Amino acid sequence: MQQNRENIKARIAELEKQLQENSHDPAEVARAAKEYSALRPTFDLITETEKLDAQIKETELLAGTEENQDMKDLADFELTELAARHDTITAKLEEALAPKDPRDEKPVILEIRAGTGGDEAALFAADLYRMYSHYAERKGWKMKVLDENRIGIGGFKEIIAEVAGQNVYGHLKFEQGVHRVQRVPETEKQGRIHTSTATVAVMPEVEEIDFKLDPKDLRIDIYHAGGKGGQNVNKVATAVRVTHIPTGIIASCQNERFQQQNKEKALMILRARLIEAEEAKRAAREKAERREQIGGGERSEKIRTYNYPQDRITDHRIKENWSGMDRILDGDLDEIISALKKAARG
Repeated sequence: MQQNRENIKARIAELEKQLQENSHDPAEVARAAKEYSALRPTFDLITETEKLDAQIKETELLAGTEENQDMKDLADFELTELAARHDTITAKLEEALAPKDPRDEKPVILEIRAGTGGDEAALFAADLYRMYSHYAERKGWKMKVLDENRIGIGGFKEIIAEVAGQNVYGHLKFEQGVHRVQRVPETEKQGRIHTSTATVAVMPEVEEIDFKLDPKDLRIDIYHAGGKGGQNVNKVATAVRVTHIPTGIIASCQNERFQQQNKEKALMILRARLIEAEEAKRAAREKAERREQIGGGERSEKIRTYNYPQDRITDHRIKENWSGMDRILDGDLDEIISALKKAARG
């Protein structure tokens, strides 16, 4: 890691020099500025770590040589605070220096579907959607619903959203799999605990330039959108359903105002689903040879249980528990995702 630190410090110095020289090549300036912006947060963590190292050494020296007990106690207290800060920054730096998945920066298609459990599963799917939408707000991401299938009491049989922002896939990829909830439904008069599930799929967006679809392989159906939209929904057919004939994979979008926009979004979802299907085949082949600590992320894999009576969330991949159900379901996911990232780094 020390070598990585030195390489980044040297590269930052080179880039700063390039940007100060005011090159006449706009493309070169843009590339340098982009790389500088990407490296700067890591450089700042390195700088802060080095400052903390120096402060800790200085405070340790003071604590070891100070004869006044009050001053010694104060130095010991400062050491405790500095050590805690150092641990936090070091963890962030280790994450920043870890090898990156090139897809981590991509926007994603987030799909949440009710599983077993009837209406309760649909309500749980709505809870998960709310959790991710609040998490997106905390991260400064943009989240837009592309398609949804509601039930009368407020849940979702299915909801599909696009999430865009910084490092979206890098965070949300750990959420893919089966989520299980154990709680007493509001409609349960005898107070019995029910177990329900919902499935979360997280697919990095695929640009058209990266994945070409043959128009001959597509069947495109136009229909009237349901849900929101007022009278216009019934007047104009704007919703689009695209079927990939060779695989039978279907994607649809109805939440955009115009038919062409819905078609573009449906094709985007379809590309992501086709790539995911290929990834699933590849993962199935590799799974026979090795099993990663975090798991393969298959949709059939139960990854997490939300136990309401015991106020406990358990992630089964890393066998860790968290309390504070309300806080986490309100979007405070950083602690869980950080633990999963750490386990993935080994």
